[in-house]
Amino acid sequence: MTDRKNQLDAIAVGSLVSCCFLWGLNQVAAKAAMPEIPGLWQAAGRSTGGAVLVWLWSRHRGIALFERDATLSGGLLAGVLFAGEFFCIFIGLQFTSASRMVVFIYIAPFVVALGMPLIARSERLRSVQVAGLLLAFAGVAWAFSEGFSRPAIGPKQWIGDALGVLGGVLWGATTLAVRGSELSRASAEKTLLYQLVVSAPLLLGAVLVARVPLPSHVSALAWAALAFQIVIVTFVSYLVWFWLIRHYPATRLSSFTMLTPVFGLLLGAGLLAEPITLRLLLALATVASGIFLVNRKGRESSQDRG
Repeated sequence: MTDRKNQLDAIAVGSLVSCCFLWGLNQVAAKAAMPEIPGLWQAAGRSTGGAVLVWLWSRHRGIALFERDATLSGGLLAGVLFAGEFFCIFIGLQFTSASRMVVFIYIAPFVVALGMPLIARSERLRSVQVAGLLLAFAGVAWAFSEGFSRPAIGPKQWIGDALGVLGGVLWGATTLAVRGSELSRASAEKTLLYQLVVSAPLLLGAVLVARVPLPSHVSALAWAALAFQIVIVTFVSYLVWFWLIRHYPATRLSSFTMLTPVFGLLLGAGLLAEPITLRLLLALATVASGIFLVNRKGRESSQDRG
C-alpha cells in the first residue's frame, strides 16, 4: 500500500512552491522560444526529450518500468489527456500572453476537487473549501470575460484564453486518471513515462497534420528555453509532482498549485513585458484567497483518515 498522508507537510509545501515557480516560468520560456520554434514542435520535443531522460534515470536507479501491473489502461488514458493539454497550451500561446495562459490553465484544481470525492471519499471537501474553490473560479471567469470586452493582446485573445481553460480541464482530468487507476500505486517515473511516451507520437502527428515547418534558425536563447522545458520542467518537476500525488491528498495539492499564476504573471511582466490589467490582478487575489480557504485546517471526520 502507498504511504499516503492526509495533510501537506513542510516537504510537500516546499516542493510545491518550487514546482509552481518552475511552471510559471515554463509558460514564459515557451512564449519566448515561439518566434523561432513553433509551439507544436516545442510540445513534441518536450515529450520526446523528457521520455528519454525518464528512461535513462529509471535505468540508472534500477526502477522497473515494464512489468505487468494493470497500469496500461490508466497510462494510455493519462497519456492522451497529457497530449491534449499541451496541444491546447502551445496553440493557445499563439493568441494570448504567457501571463494569461498560466492563469487559465489553473482551472485544473476545480476539476480535481469535483472529481476526487468520486474516487476517494477521504478527499471530499468541506463547505469552506467549496467556498474557496468557487471564489477562485469566479476570479478566473471574470478575467476570462476581459478577452471579449477589452482584449489586451488582440481580437483573438479569447481563443488563447479558451484553449488555456481547456488545457486546465485536461490537466485536472489527468490527475484524476492517475489517482483513479492502478497508476496511483505505480512509481512516479512510470506514471510520467506513460504520459510522455503516449503524448510524443500524438504531438508529432499533430505537427505533421498541421504541416508545421521545421525552424530554419534557432538562437542560443531559444535552445536554452527548450532545454529548460525538457530537463527542468518535464523531467524534474513532473517527477516531483507525480511523487506528491502518490503520497499526499490530490485535492489539496491541486488547489495549492494556484500559486503558479502569481509566478507566471510576475515573470511574464518582468521578462516579456506583457501587459498586466487590473482585472487580472484582482483575479489573482481571488485565486490566492481560494488557496487559503481550501487548505485551511479544520476538524476532520473519522472517514478522513487513511
